Amino acid sequence: MEKCIFCKIVEGKVPSYKIYEDRNYIAFLDKFPRTPGHTQVIPKRHYRWVYDVPDFGEYFDVVKKIAEGIKKALNPRLVHLITIGDEVPHAHVWIVPRFENDGHGPLIDLHKTVSLSDEEMSDISKRVASKVS
Repeated sequence: MEKCIFCKIVEGKVPSYKIYEDRNYIAFLDKFPRTPGHTQVIPKRHYRWVYDVPDFGEYFDVVKKIAEGIKKALNPRLVHLITIGDEVPHAHVWIVPRFENDGHGPLIDLHKTVSLSDEEMSDISKRVASKVS
């Protein structure tokens, strides 16, 4: 079986706009963002579902750290955490900052994406990375 796209990102075989990495987890901007700053937080080891990750608490501590960095860097009105998991067969948490007039209603329209240039993606990743502590 061919490795999943997220495993390839972890291995550096697929480029990404990385905003955080430690020995167990990596966070990067979603290639098809629902809003500017939409981030994926994944374990480096392949687990199918979020609840399969052995240290669930540590995982969500990292998710919280990234969400707080996004809040500091991008000043959204709120941040959604989404763990649907059907899109890619690798545990992942979406962190989606919400902005006034972002084109979504009270809930994220999962099919609505925004187009951002490489320069915009790079700028957002650097801004958020600088605020993650």
